[in-house]
Amino acid sequence: MVKNYKKTLIACYLGFITQAITANFAPLLFLKFHKDYAIPLGKIALISTMFFLTQLIVDVLCAKYVDRIGYRKSVVASEVCSAAGLAGMAFLPELFHDPFVGILISVIIYAIGSGLIEVLVSPIVEACPFEHKEAAMSLLHSFYCWGSVGVVVLSTLFFAVFGIDNWKWLACLWALVPLYNIYNFAVCPIEHLTEEGQGMKVGSLLRVPLFWVSIILMVCAGASELSMAQWASAYAEAALGLSKTIGDLAGPCMFAITMGISRVIYGKYGDRMDLMKFMLGSGSLCLICYLMASMSANPVIGLIGCIVCGFSVGIMWPGTISISSKQFPAGGTAMFALLAMAGDLGGAFGPSLVGNITQQANDNLQKGMLAGCVFPLVLIVSLLIMRRFRSTTDHK
Repeated sequence: MVKNYKKTLIACYLGFITQAITANFAPLLFLKFHKDYAIPLGKIALISTMFFLTQLIVDVLCAKYVDRIGYRKSVVASEVCSAAGLAGMAFLPELFHDPFVGILISVIIYAIGSGLIEVLVSPIVEACPFEHKEAAMSLLHSFYCWGSVGVVVLSTLFFAVFGIDNWKWLACLWALVPLYNIYNFAVCPIEHLTEEGQGMKVGSLLRVPLFWVSIILMVCAGASELSMAQWASAYAEAALGLSKTIGDLAGPCMFAITMGISRVIYGKYGDRMDLMKFMLGSGSLCLICYLMASMSANPVIGLIGCIVCGFSVGIMWPGTISISSKQFPAGGTAMFALLAMAGDLGGAFGPSLVGNITQQANDNLQKGMLAGCVFPLVLIVSLLIMRRFRSTTDHK
């Protein structure tokens, strides 16, 4: 019987779209929560923190337990949690005396699903018998970008047509995506990267010096991407005086579109490209974009830097996964979990650094962006170290 791995790809594509929904839907409602439930903005900021923290905890636990539980059960559970958390957002706040408790419970539930997706979907695709896996990985990760754009644009349209007061209906509609994908993951063929019990353990990986270079690459990939993505809207509003809606479309939406385009291009033509050179070029372009955003006196040029930065960071996360998969073929689930954790750490640390530097510079966002230059710079240096090691081992 010939296995249809296209079903596996479709399930994984929808998995990343699910992750985009869980990451981007609640932030669109922050002011609504503040107004309707009288939740202070300081507490509302905890929603993103809790989402992020839960994902990090799941990343760590996956490294230890996923191989014992099995990929299929774990990835089906990811969709169940995502659907339950999104639907719970519509109901749980009303069941508690403090609605914020209901919101946080919903966020934790779907963040568990998002964390499982982040760790599992990449190795599932990596284990499929495709040629040009680097290209397949890049195309896979582009679906997170398209999902992010879709959530912002379709949610904005829904609110414009039906009113933001009907947001609970939209939460239930978004929950249908992971609900449908439960079936996809239940029936599609799923392979394993290594034989049961043969994958490298966390301790073994962390004793390899070159793996720490992969960790640094992943931290810089997450930081380079999210430092710009999370501040792009504020930059568009502050530098150009745009409204919040237009700022979101000109900043984060365009950033996600250019990031998706980069991943699709490598997904389509990656078999003709050298991944290491593509990433070095992307890192250099990223550095230029940060310099444009931080040093240009012309706000339009700065905004162009923000938007093009999306293209430059597109290959960083999937590219690091592909390079590490080739370098550590026995890395198994532990490797993917540690890389996901490193990317999340970068995503937490990067925007925080930019925000703190901005605050210390009297709310000068350009100063914060200048500090963000350190991430693509370290990424370039790490890639050069990795390439030198590979060329040395190739000549042995």
